[in-house]
Amino acid sequence: MVERIYIARHGFRLSWITQTWSSPTGTPRDPPLAAYGHDQAKEMTAYFLSLPEEERPTAIYSSPYYRCLQTANPVAEALELPLFVEHGLSEWYMHVKPNTGLLPRPISASELKKHFPIIDDSKTSLYVPPRRGEDIPEVHRRAGLTLQALMYTANSPRLLLVTHAATTIALVRSLVRDMHLPIRVGCCTVSTLKRDGSGKWQPVGQLASADHLVNGVERDWGFEDVSLIGGHVVEDEGEGESADVDEGPVGLMVDLPQHSIALSPRL
Repeated sequence: MVERIYIARHGFRLSWITQTWSSPTGTPRDPPLAAYGHDQAKEMTAYFLSLPEEERPTAIYSSPYYRCLQTANPVAEALELPLFVEHGLSEWYMHVKPNTGLLPRPISASELKKHFPIIDDSKTSLYVPPRRGEDIPEVHRRAGLTLQALMYTANSPRLLLVTHAATTIALVRSLVRDMHLPIRVGCCTVSTLKRDGSGKWQPVGQLASADHLVNGVERDWGFEDVSLIGGHVVEDEGEGESADVDEGPVGLMVDLPQHSIALSPRL
């Protein structure tokens, strides 16, 4: 049974420093970490190594985006753990504007393994986000279902999830069952939650903590930063494909037992 979950955001990314960058995977909107982001990932790794062995992660799941895998990789190497790719932890994109195509989808775990040999590609993703985007309630629902699927399938007591700002917030809110919980998330911050005696999830210390980072909280983000027009989230641009392109299977990829109640948002 999963008893403790660590949720970390990726490190400082290169696209915040320069517009001259290329994606190692060829996936649009998939920048790598800046050198400073690698430093943050090392600081986060040192934090996990400083924990008592009985509190360290026993399995690591990462968003398929390159910056998240770069952040997770040194932790996996230091703790000698396999790294699993989970699309349910992917970046949040808003609904696409009509006639602009679909949103990008990262490459598969087997393809990513060429860049990160520590990846264990024996598992398939438990949730696949739609390439037509999500609104705020939908990304919270995705987070809740991904968590439920991980708890049902992980067979590991302590999970580290490496993801993005919006997804981090949605994951934390889903665990504590508070879809309005105010939280802002900086680069390489870590939120720790554990089950209490009644089975409920409780934060351990400060959420989105940056105590392990030399320069503290940086590039923090919260849902209050989302741009709205007429009370609705501003739509995102697609990648130019025809709207008729088949986006493939989306949503939950595993059957959860009937007694497993999804952590769905009530926004």
